[in-house]
Amino acid sequence: MFGASMALGPYVMHAGEVGANDKIRVGLIGCNGMGFADLSAFLGVPEVTCVALADIDQNVLNSKVAAVEKKTGKKPDAYKDWRKLIDRKDIDVVIVGTPDHWHCLQMVAACESGKDVYCEKPLGNSIEECNIMVRAAEKYNRVVQVGQWQRSDPHWQEAVDFIRSGKLGKIRTVRVFSYQGWCPSIPVRPDEAVPTGVDYDMWLGPAPKRPFNRNRFHFTFRWFWDYAGGLMTDWGVHLLDYALFGMNVTAPASIMASGGKFGYPDDACETPDLLQTIYTFKEGFTVLWDHAIGIDDGAYGRNHGLGFVGENGTLVIDRNGWEVIPEKVNGKARMEATPLQKQHGSGLGLHVKNHLDCIKSRNRNTNASIEIGAHIAKFSQLGNIAYRTGKKLTWNGKSFNDPEADKYLVKEYRAPWKLPKI
Repeated sequence: MFGASMALGPYVMHAGEVGANDKIRVGLIGCNGMGFADLSAFLGVPEVTCVALADIDQNVLNSKVAAVEKKTGKKPDAYKDWRKLIDRKDIDVVIVGTPDHWHCLQMVAACESGKDVYCEKPLGNSIEECNIMVRAAEKYNRVVQVGQWQRSDPHWQEAVDFIRSGKLGKIRTVRVFSYQGWCPSIPVRPDEAVPTGVDYDMWLGPAPKRPFNRNRFHFTFRWFWDYAGGLMTDWGVHLLDYALFGMNVTAPASIMASGGKFGYPDDACETPDLLQTIYTFKEGFTVLWDHAIGIDDGAYGRNHGLGFVGENGTLVIDRNGWEVIPEKVNGKARMEATPLQKQHGSGLGLHVKNHLDCIKSRNRNTNASIEIGAHIAKFSQLGNIAYRTGKKLTWNGKSFNDPEADKYLVKEYRAPWKLPKI
């Protein structure tokens, strides 16, 4: 089974530990995109101060140092080697905002050094990485929040309460979809010289050695198997998480997937631009994942969301709100409609506040704990593995019924980097 909850062990004070009224000193590794968005949310809390930033791109590093100084009046220290940030004794929380293939090494190193961690999603880039990260947080008794901020967004929580009320009747399937029209295909580009100021070997880290190619760098890294898992692990960990949370289930009995590069067969992406994955559960329902890039026409007039399809009606939810559409048989509705309940509150801001509150109280059960993050990252990996093998797979919580599929459980690291042993 995935990520069972665990009891809190005895807490041991570490150097740099924060008390209830202390300043919380933060360091960020990976300063582009969501990494800096996360830091900005932390800096929205008065007791947080940013001590240091780390990034392999000097241009990004310079820009973000200046942005933090302008916002806070204090200039953070800057490092191109993230290990120097980890080594500092005056940092309480490390934000890991790097590409997926770096999360495991950096999160484990932060835990080993006695720091709490806010780690971007997906938690790990393989099933074994996720297992290792859970063990590290447990061994070093660290408070970890995974960047699945919808777990702190009130309207998602309200929708789960309705789903679990039983009013929808028997739920046969959960449709989970992400149709991202804003997300374009990327054209094939030639390899080129490494840009000035970029430590490309450090960017690659444990991933295979390859010539520099702009397509594999910064945002679009997510479309290449070396570093990430495409839309399935990008949006899937957000949306599939709520399918499992709403249905109160863990591991599926079987997984099968079909898709490919149907919209953009000749572009540079490795991951599929269209994918459907069916997870079947022994409890008697399925979860259907459906994604496409370059198209906005998903289900229920939305480009992303979930539909919990029950005998009496369907609850539909996305980031804007939730509603209930009654099932009609012979013109008669089986339940009352629920009009759109709009999103309210700041999910990311509330997520950061929850993390900080848990750090102060030493409560490891954050809204998106290490166990929750590992659980859904592994679940998304199951779908990608089913796609890559082209087989219907069964899963016992640790391995598949197929040796070919089991080869995807662990990624081989490029020397001198080694998979942590915890």
